[in-house]
Amino acid sequence: MVIVKEDDKPMDIIPQEFAARTLAQEYGGGAFAVKDNVVVFSNYKDQRLYKQTTETGMPVPLTPDYGGPDVSYADGVFDPHFSHYVTVIEDRRKSSLNPTTTIAAISLSDGDVQEPKVLISGNDFYAFPRIDQNKKRMAWIEWSHPNMPWDKSELWVGYFSESGELTKQVCVAGGNPLLVESPTEPKWSPKGELFFITDRGSGFWNIYKWVEHTNEVISVYRLDAEFTRPLWVFGISSYDFLGESNHIVFSYRQHGRSFVGVLDSDIGSVSLLDIPFTDLSNVVAGNDYFYIEGASATVPMSIAKVALNEDRTKVTSFSIIWSSSPDVVQYSSFFSTPEFVEFPASSTGQKAYAYFYPPSNPNFQGLPDEKPPLLVKTHGGPTAETRGILDLSVQYWTSRGWAYLDVNYGGSTGFGREYRERLLGKWGIVDVDDCCSCARFLVESGQVDEQRLCITGRSAGGYTTLASLAFRDTFKAGASLYGIGDLSLLRAETHKFESHYMDNLVGDERAYYERSPINFVDKFTCPVILFQGLDDKVVPPDQARKIYKALKEKGLPVALVEYEGEQHGFRKAENIKFTLEQQMVFFARLVGNFKVADDITPIKIENFD
Repeated sequence: MVIVKEDDKPMDIIPQEFAARTLAQEYGGGAFAVKDNVVVFSNYKDQRLYKQTTETGMPVPLTPDYGGPDVSYADGVFDPHFSHYVTVIEDRRKSSLNPTTTIAAISLSDGDVQEPKVLISGNDFYAFPRIDQNKKRMAWIEWSHPNMPWDKSELWVGYFSESGELTKQVCVAGGNPLLVESPTEPKWSPKGELFFITDRGSGFWNIYKWVEHTNEVISVYRLDAEFTRPLWVFGISSYDFLGESNHIVFSYRQHGRSFVGVLDSDIGSVSLLDIPFTDLSNVVAGNDYFYIEGASATVPMSIAKVALNEDRTKVTSFSIIWSSSPDVVQYSSFFSTPEFVEFPASSTGQKAYAYFYPPSNPNFQGLPDEKPPLLVKTHGGPTAETRGILDLSVQYWTSRGWAYLDVNYGGSTGFGREYRERLLGKWGIVDVDDCCSCARFLVESGQVDEQRLCITGRSAGGYTTLASLAFRDTFKAGASLYGIGDLSLLRAETHKFESHYMDNLVGDERAYYERSPINFVDKFTCPVILFQGLDDKVVPPDQARKIYKALKEKGLPVALVEYEGEQHGFRKAENIKFTLEQQMVFFARLVGNFKVADDITPIKIENFD
């Protein structure tokens, strides 16, 4: 994880022996902040905070050495009033399963490293400490068990005394027990007004503003669309202020795609902007330009610089300054373009959504009487959203004759709170039904081969995969990447952030038992391949091993691949490649009835080889 400065040419800022990555809440995010020519970042190896100038020099530690990477820092900002760096701290020294989380101030002055000074403590979780540049006050988000931040959270403002203590505190949003909402992303405007995003009333995350003297919240712009995404990682930035004005550049999700626009918050007018991205995430703004992270069906994940005209209503230039796959455009004739599919969900009268990628290769064509095999992908989370963007691991399948279906089952984000909450108490039912329904929908519309339906998923998507294979008979084979087989075991061993998440999604003890595929291996009837990182703290390796052992004893074709040094999500290129190739050859040998195009040495499959 390298911090890069965009100059005439991109320049790596931190030395090679450092990596900017925090392990706060396991998923991290918000690992660095920059002010003028100073960068403060969390170093992966020891988890300490370091300060460095962006021009030269070695990083200097700002936080104490506790003898191990047991204290993590995230979502920090520079405090202009007291020469501090204010950050969320997760302290695992006493307990790794139940660490304490606080917001604290770290001294930026050179000299002796000091203990952080705690500003806010007592709740289970904190995020988004944001300081007004004009007055001595700070906004932040907090939430408590059993809620996840997207279920119910609170926005607070605290006022600093002359000595830098937080004295008076006011709850701005989320404190009314009669109004369920999850405020997020507080930001002070250049004029010192507090903006934030919440989903009160409509169930869609929209932009609001706090009126300080009456402690009221007023809507700035309303739309049945999502102006942010769930807080899985720290440091999300879905909107920003253009220069010193009250013009806000924002993005939102609606009907499976993103839009970007500029809002004049004084008069409430919006100008939508035309850029090549159809999928957007983080944005940071300058005076009459902004940087945005985005992609489309033909553009891989990139960062673009977008310049605006004088009244900030139109794009004058768009340039990609960083691309995850800069040379990929030469293969565009191979790309399968996703079709946004709305299909009848299992629940009466409701719809669910997916992206369907038909097989595509300019050099080959399927036989006229043969329908393609289908690989269904179930996304992780489960409170997340799959996006219809150029993903080479999807194109790997479609360029080799597979149809590919990426499902946003009930419970996914991007479609409002009501859709997100379809999964409450029904994880392992609604998601499984929707994946099976969509596969059948494609079979019935004559687009795919019913005899060659396969399913894959990672993490929570691996659970949906295993549950689909155990409790339904739609699919002929499956691949689980660090998927959950035993819900009770996961609940007992998972980290603090998600320790009550599953209670809301699953329900009582009986549901935990009845929806755990590990308890019903007798119901599995088809081949399964499992992939697991041995350093995974979110889904420990025991889960994959238990499923593997049980299926092996049952006599079903099964394979298990374990990776040393990998955590929850594979990061090493050779392991990512191996995982993809072994899924392909596994499905080809057991279900596909074809020889793979590439030269892949298959691993041994128990009860088959």
